[in-house]
Amino acid sequence: QVQLVESGGGLVQAGGSLRLSCTASGGRTFTSYAMGWFRRAPGKEREFVSSIGWSGETINYAGSVKGRFTISRDNAKNTVYLQMNGLKPEDTALYYCAAGKSYGRTWSPVSPTLYENWGQGTQVTVSS
Repeated sequence: QVQLVESGGGLVQAGGSLRLSCTASGGRTFTSYAMGWFRRAPGKEREFVSSIGWSGETINYAGSVKGRFTISRDNAKNTVYLQMNGLKPEDTALYYCAAGKSYGRTWSPVSPTLYENWGQGTQVTVSS
């Protein structure tokens, strides 16, 4: 089973930026996984943020973050990133990295049920 460790969260003012990182270890080779970012705000359900296929060709974003967040991956470093710009107070949440078995170059699911491995999360707090 792959272990995922997120980092890069913190407290930032509205309009600011953060870059989250998630490094994988153990399990299959990193390119066997599609990677996703999800978040859970206080009192709310977990929601999809972004996903990226193993090759980086297929990327998905939630509508609420499209144009502000950018997902990328460095397969040589077993790491996926989430660059978050133009942060808003409503982006405040615990952000989770997830890895799911890939079924092809374009496999980049948005459903959390298709991810078998999860990190512990990193807190992002955006002040107004």
